[in-house]
Amino acid sequence: MTAADADPGSGPGAGPDRDSDRDPATAPATDPVYPHWTEIPTRWADNDVYGHVNNTVHYAFMDTAINTWLVERGGLDFRDGPVVGLCVESSCVYTAEFAFPDVLAAGIRVGHLGNSSVRYEIGLYRSDRSTLVAEGRFAHVFCDRRTRRPVRIDGKLRAALEELRRKP
Repeated sequence: MTAADADPGSGPGAGPDRDSDRDPATAPATDPVYPHWTEIPTRWADNDVYGHVNNTVHYAFMDTAINTWLVERGGLDFRDGPVVGLCVESSCVYTAEFAFPDVLAAGIRVGHLGNSSVRYEIGLYRSDRSTLVAEGRFAHVFCDRRTRRPVRIDGKLRAALEELRRKP
């Protein structure tokens, strides 16, 4: 599975809309720019030798926010279910440092929902949602667990993703 197998809209240049009239960096806590929020605590091991959370950990935080939603709201059974979400693209723009014991607020939304793929847009904020620390993009293609071929996103999973769709 490659990024080329994904639906249009999940490739390079399809990240968060920086020309939007709503800037995630200044969005208040109740702003609908992100329809779902989850808190993620940092761990001592997340810090690196520079005294801040290492850049690679941001991806784990995004993955955690997305997959928690998919399991809890979308009914995704990543251990034994017939469908798996494979990451085909991810990116992150870092805007502020943070370190253990900070707690982050992760805002997630869906920027594109295709037949078999989805592109998430994630804002990682300090827990009071006053400071954007990173803005990310993460694309899944949902595939048959056995064949690894793309499958249509249906049912409860599609309904959960629709809840996160970016509103115009």
